[in-house]
Amino acid sequence: MAFKTGDFVKVEKDGAFYEGHVIPGEDGYITLKMVGGGYVAGFLENEVSVTLLPPVAAPPEPPKQVVRNTAKGAGIKIAPSGKKITIITTGGTIATYLNPETGTITPSFTGEDILLEVPELDGFADFKIRDVFSLLSENMKPENWKELAQAIYEEIKAGADGIIVTHGTDTMTYSAAAAAYMIDTPVPIVFTGSQRSPDRPSSDNHMNIICAARAAASDIAEVLIVMHGSMSDDFCAVHRAVKARKLHTSRRDTFKSVNMFPIANMDYFTGELTFLSDFVDYAKRGENELKITPTLEEKCAIVKFTPGADPAIFDYYVEKGYKGIVLEGVGLGHVSDNWVPSLKKAADQKIPVVVTSQCINGSTALGTYETGLAMREAGVAEAADQLTESVLVKLMWLLGQDLEYEKVKELIASEMKGDMSSMIID
Repeated sequence: MAFKTGDFVKVEKDGAFYEGHVIPGEDGYITLKMVGGGYVAGFLENEVSVTLLPPVAAPPEPPKQVVRNTAKGAGIKIAPSGKKITIITTGGTIATYLNPETGTITPSFTGEDILLEVPELDGFADFKIRDVFSLLSENMKPENWKELAQAIYEEIKAGADGIIVTHGTDTMTYSAAAAAYMIDTPVPIVFTGSQRSPDRPSSDNHMNIICAARAAASDIAEVLIVMHGSMSDDFCAVHRAVKARKLHTSRRDTFKSVNMFPIANMDYFTGELTFLSDFVDYAKRGENELKITPTLEEKCAIVKFTPGADPAIFDYYVEKGYKGIVLEGVGLGHVSDNWVPSLKKAADQKIPVVVTSQCINGSTALGTYETGLAMREAGVAEAADQLTESVLVKLMWLLGQDLEYEKVKELIASEMKGDMSSMIID
């Protein structure tokens, strides 16, 4: 019997039974989104017995409150902050619910629903909800970054003491970096999300929202990413947005600060901040004047060099009129010798090319080997230890300011918003 996507079935294998909804998978397999937590499992069709079950009716709307949160938040100490905090929602897993008809998750929660999920925050702040998007983060585009930055700016201008942005984790670093470069902020702007949807017992939404609210009421007036700091429900890490990367597809502590410590860790139960390094300075509440420059040059690209890759891959973007290119080199930032003429061609056309490294940690250092020196002479800029994601957004933002070519090259290779370490290897 053939089964279609969304069918609710029972699979028997070696005397064990599994129930779930059929989702698309590889030929020869039956792939299920399992009930009771949403895990995915695949079974060879010729090794199992499958029975079609009566469909499970979808709930008319997401639940407005989840009883399990009362136990999950037991022992949490949250004193009133007296702050005005705006929660801006954009979608993502933190705002999704499992649809039992299809076995997949889709955006469905509003900011009000998210706040109702966390009754411990009642009285913590004067919360305002602003639902901007309802998107899975892979569908976010630069035009969304600009609209989001404008919404954040308007809320701070209207008197918000802190901002929480709920966002999907897959592209959170791009959106958070865009907010960091486009907005000078006198208050905390905190991005948070969850790796697991709120209806799952192992969801991280509850703890992340509580920690994000505390961070939004704190003195750290930067664009931050606040998520689980470990696999346990014990603390959240407070990351500088332009230095954080998603490093695991599904772990709750997926975000890590790269080439620096997180600014702080936050104890889940007490809210206490532990600052991790005397060398990580941060902007304090009220230090900066509010300003927004939400212009971007969207025609920028990331090109990843691989061994033996044809430089025609790079040439394509030059020929198609791209205005800036981020080149992910290997090791210290290298590409093969036969790519150097293409880099020179881009420089001759005043197309900024900035080199990052495919390594997770460390810095570019094109002055170490002959190839790197040739790349420098061809006119590329070096990102040092900046992250590729942040560099792309930074390049788009700089090009959006109508700066001269040499000025863009100078600034892309300079520290902005804490995106570069003071220790550069060369």
